[in-house]
Amino acid sequence: MFLSFPTNFFWGTSTAAAQVETAGEHPWKGLVAKDGHIFERTTDHEIHREQDAGFIARFGSVYRCGVDWSRLQTKPMAKFDPAVTDEYCTFFETLQTRGISLMFVMHHFCHPNWFEGMGGWAKEENIRFFVNYAQQCIKHFGKYVSWWNTFNEPNVYAYNAYFSGAFPPFQKRRYFKANRVLDNMGRAHEIVRMLIREKNKNTPVGISLNTAFFKASNIFGLLPALFARWWFLDRAARPFAKCDFWGLSYYAFLLFDPFPVDMIHRPEVVRRLGLPHDKMWLYKPEGLGWVLHRFWKKYKKPIVITENGICTDDGQQRIQALRDYLKVCHEAISAGVDLRGYIHWSTWDNFEWHLGPTFRFGLVRVNLKTMERSMTPAGEFYEKITKQHGVEV
Repeated sequence: MFLSFPTNFFWGTSTAAAQVETAGEHPWKGLVAKDGHIFERTTDHEIHREQDAGFIARFGSVYRCGVDWSRLQTKPMAKFDPAVTDEYCTFFETLQTRGISLMFVMHHFCHPNWFEGMGGWAKEENIRFFVNYAQQCIKHFGKYVSWWNTFNEPNVYAYNAYFSGAFPPFQKRRYFKANRVLDNMGRAHEIVRMLIREKNKNTPVGISLNTAFFKASNIFGLLPALFARWWFLDRAARPFAKCDFWGLSYYAFLLFDPFPVDMIHRPEVVRRLGLPHDKMWLYKPEGLGWVLHRFWKKYKKPIVITENGICTDDGQQRIQALRDYLKVCHEAISAGVDLRGYIHWSTWDNFEWHLGPTFRFGLVRVNLKTMERSMTPAGEFYEKITKQHGVEV
């Protein structure tokens, strides 16, 4: 059965600057990931921009990405480095000539060491530094942008940086600080949203909020599952509710027993229970439908899936995931959800933060030794979807 999508629905792919460019002076540089790789040379995107633009152009009409704040602004309130600014502008112009619109992400888990050293997002007085950076992004890159994400997954950042301790600054169980970080990001979002509105009145501004499907596997998991659902989907969304659209990412089904069950920390439990999974999480595409209906019912604002994919080395599993997820998207649209577009994560394999580059999401495979790129069958399948404007399921 062929599922055709609405005429104005768009397709695209996404990466993050820190995950594909050689590390600048930011807190991730030098981190030893779970798979043993060092966060420094990631995918040499700054060397392969022309080739990468060719792949991007095969995957729809929108590319979601950001820039390396630490390379652009080497000290607080400094003017952007002209050479780095030109480098990004040249790349964005290349995309523009290929008919690709830009969804620009201002903060994707990464900021300069000087910002971190001043207390980062835990201090309200540091908002002014981000606002200055954002003003210069608007000035230099605004002409290329069709959609803005002020922040990528602030809930994932706050949780991992200040509760689980997986992200810099590696603080654990600082629940109230994590909430303060969310609120400060929310304040920054609102200031920057108004700045964009002054300069680009018709360009939509939103964030990308990470979502998941949370469920208890036994009575002991009921409260943890309910709390996780509330914090990730309600508490974390609250500071960003003034937006033109909700960008939503979805990857995971999280089961609680009372502790989270996933393939990263408890693979033996997942295998014992015989649950569908990828290399990181439990797999439940229907959960995306639940999320889409929840956000549409609550906010009645347009939605864009800003990230969705599967962590796997199996190309056929990735193809099936595309079928499964897009079937859910089509059902949501048919039921009245105002879903405007689908952006797949990721265009090519990148450095998966604290886990490393062997945790692959790419439609394009990257050889970790040579950095050579090669199209995968899943990439060809997604390219066909974007050209046919629909999917065979």
